[in-house]
Amino acid sequence: MLIYDERHLRLVLIDYADHYNGHRPHQSCRQLSPDHDGRTVVPLEGPIKRRTLLDGLINECHRVA
Repeated sequence: MLIYDERHLRLVLIDYADHYNGHRPHQSCRQLSPDHDGRTVVPLEGPIKRRTLLDGLINECHRVA
């Protein structure tokens, strides 16, 4: 991935920070993300959907409700 200018760099960093804090598991948080909401129930059935970030450098998988 090439960074074209300061604006593009800021957008890339925002996307990465959202992934890092909202989706990526952390060992210090018992493999949960820092922004994890304990009241949210994730269904164990249903199809798994993939979302690509940063032109495919990061792939997030989640269950579809």
